[in-house]
Amino acid sequence: MRRQTAVLLLALLLGTCRAAPPAEGLRPPAVAGSFYPAERSRLEAALRDLLADARPARHEPPIALVLPHAGYAFSGQIAADGWKQAEGLALDVVVLLAPNHTVAPFRGISVSRATGYRTPLGVAAVDRDLAARLAGTCPEATWRPEAHAREHAEEVQVPFIQTLFPRAHILPCVFGTSDPEMARRFGRALAEALRGRRALVVASSDLSHFPTQARAEVADRATLAALAELDAGAFQRTVREVERLEGVDTAACGQGPVLAVMEVARRLGARRGTILSYANSGGTVHGEPGRVVGYGAAMFTAGAPGRDLAALAPPAAPSGRPLDAAERRALLQLARRTLEAHFRTGIPPLPRPDSAELFRPGGAFVTLRHRESLRGCIGTLQGEAPLALTVARMALRSGLADPRFPPVEAGDLGGLTIEVSVLTPLRPVSDSREIVPGRDGVLLEKDGRSAVFLPQVATEQGWGREALLDQLSLKAGLPKGAWRQGARFWTFRAEVFAEPRRP
Repeated sequence: MRRQTAVLLLALLLGTCRAAPPAEGLRPPAVAGSFYPAERSRLEAALRDLLADARPARHEPPIALVLPHAGYAFSGQIAADGWKQAEGLALDVVVLLAPNHTVAPFRGISVSRATGYRTPLGVAAVDRDLAARLAGTCPEATWRPEAHAREHAEEVQVPFIQTLFPRAHILPCVFGTSDPEMARRFGRALAEALRGRRALVVASSDLSHFPTQARAEVADRATLAALAELDAGAFQRTVREVERLEGVDTAACGQGPVLAVMEVARRLGARRGTILSYANSGGTVHGEPGRVVGYGAAMFTAGAPGRDLAALAPPAAPSGRPLDAAERRALLQLARRTLEAHFRTGIPPLPRPDSAELFRPGGAFVTLRHRESLRGCIGTLQGEAPLALTVARMALRSGLADPRFPPVEAGDLGGLTIEVSVLTPLRPVSDSREIVPGRDGVLLEKDGRSAVFLPQVATEQGWGREALLDQLSLKAGLPKGAWRQGARFWTFRAEVFAEPRRP
């Protein structure tokens, strides 16, 4: 019951749309425009971006996948990492095993008998012959149109299938509950029905729901490690342990589909589980660390027995050294790509840099100039998020949320120059005479008011120390000269780097 409540809440939080239950005709899109773009061109561009950024395909093709199902802005990149592994396969059918988020729990698994699923990319035909075969051999196979009408866990996977396997049919199946025995029986029947078919089976499941980001990192790694064992019992035991952790409402909302896909994969020859990637909503541009949902991509293959957990290894510890030219370039590119994606698709890239230095937490500002005019400058002095994520977030906020300027528009991007300032930690200063204009950024605080200037501002304006502090007082809404008595100061330094100025 706790898991069911949690997943229903998640669906509501992420904006599941209303739709009428489909009859045995086309199932219309229910979450286009909320979970993924509703316009064909924007959706095509989003899928191109996600697949281009996906982890490279391994040598061995997947028999089955486990993929997340949140909105593309949150879990789309992790889902793309999984779909990338199947790119180039000649498939007859992709079977989608989804949990039930939208209707009351029911006994059995609803196997779609719609003629097709419509998305902005067109219609994906349903394999009704396979549905009929399952209905004839598996008592658990039912047909409940209402269970599919608004179910995002199956719908968000369909555009990937249409892009990568345009000739393949689909077979969406919604699990009424997470009953382990029912899932295994259905998995056995599905495996038999798929013998001789060029098929891929996909379990749709997110991971932990609503813990803090730090706790999600622990919970989800344990769940994924157990999933990769391809052992239903071990997976169930781990799920029970994880759900005892504070703040974890559910360890895997698609537990039924995962148990079924394990059964199918084993019976079709899978011997190896590989975790492909992991993230949680707190690590995305729009996420918050206090209440997150976890996302993982995994595949089962016929490779050497065992499991591959390399994707769960933490990044190397940063040294704290100054950034090199490649790292600076990577941050500038990430800032620009984030702004471009906002206008092109509405789905920002998932920041996951190659360098350990870009994973270190720290403050950063992003400054935007259009031609020679300032168009935005927003940052954080003491960031807790990884540096790359902070820069991506500040790029978007500088462009859209600096109250001093109108928001940047798509047509402005060609003339926009991006500058990044990576900050050292704040250091309190007891005497204003210690402040060196051009070297030090300064935070002033007095009477509940505060203001900050980056180190380069004094140089750009030609200010000495007194002029700098006078202007800082005015920026804080205080009288000129207010800094002379009762003010507190902190200084910091910055690595400042920018794109070449645009004409």
